[in-house]
Amino acid sequence: MTFEEAMQEMQTIVETMRKGELTLEESVKAYRRGKELSAHCQSLLNKAAEVVRELEDGSEVALQESDLRQKGMTDGF
Repeated sequence: MTFEEAMQEMQTIVETMRKGELTLEESVKAYRRGKELSAHCQSLLNKAAEVVRELEDGSEVALQESDLRQKGMTDGF
């Protein structure tokens, strides 16, 4: 799952929860999913920051999709 997809799903969860129409069980399930998505996004952000640091240090010449795959940034969730 991409960062953007995870953020979109989190936004949908927030909007649904704000309506106040979920049962307690559904709310807990939605909250749990939101926490999972948040952790996934944070992981992707950390990996992106690592790539940027490497680029700034000059240790990576050009950023390629294969580089992102190697760092786990394009893996499914």
